[in-house]
Amino acid sequence: MLRCHQLRKLYEDHLAVDGVSFQLEPGEIGGLVGPNGAGKTTTMRCLAGLIPATGGQLAVADCNLADHDSASLTELKRRLAYVPDDPPLFDDLTVGQHLEFIGRIYNVPDRRAKASELLEYFQLDDKVNAGATTLSRGMRQKLAICCAYLYDPQVLLLDEPMTGLDPPGIRRLLQSIRDRAAAGATVIISSHLLAMIEDVCTHLIVMQHGRLQYFGDVQSLRNEFPSATSLEQAYFEATARELSACS
Repeated sequence: MLRCHQLRKLYEDHLAVDGVSFQLEPGEIGGLVGPNGAGKTTTMRCLAGLIPATGGQLAVADCNLADHDSASLTELKRRLAYVPDDPPLFDDLTVGQHLEFIGRIYNVPDRRAKASELLEYFQLDDKVNAGATTLSRGMRQKLAICCAYLYDPQVLLLDEPMTGLDPPGIRRLLQSIRDRAAAGATVIISSHLLAMIEDVCTHLIVMQHGRLQYFGDVQSLRNEFPSATSLEQAYFEATARELSACS
């Protein structure tokens, strides 16, 4: 469902992503973790087809993105949803109109019923007639996620999706990610806080300075560092080891 092989992205003289490789199957949830500036968002944007890769091979939802071909990108948009860390909304539309617009674009059957269910789940049903500019940061985030879920994409890319959410909102979001994966979607959720997402992920994609430092299932990272009392500690030990190897 998602293949990333030797991904490279060069911005003028800055190599933001350097030879990153991983793959995820339907039903799997990859946690893309690393410090600020690790290359997480650039990787997500390349996978979403928003920016062309400088090198490597990308296949997402059976769409080959290696050549950044317009036909492949158009088909990818039907199969993938990308929610950035600060999702852009339409200032002139209400909450309900956002979902109506997305539902029509993607020709979603029973779009209004599905929209109502999503708004109720994310506790936005009382904001259906509210304008986008009146929403808090967390509400804007939840609205963007509702729009992404509405057309049941095969691949979900969520970049720092918990920004602005309160604890109940985070709990609902993480449960919704589990549910989407259980229904067959492939999900990547990025964060620089591993402790927030470790319970929902099946795999970890650890990046630092644009490079992949670990890819594998969650338990394997725990097993690799048996003295670590938490997954986060194992992550820090792996990161320290890699830095020592490079110094």
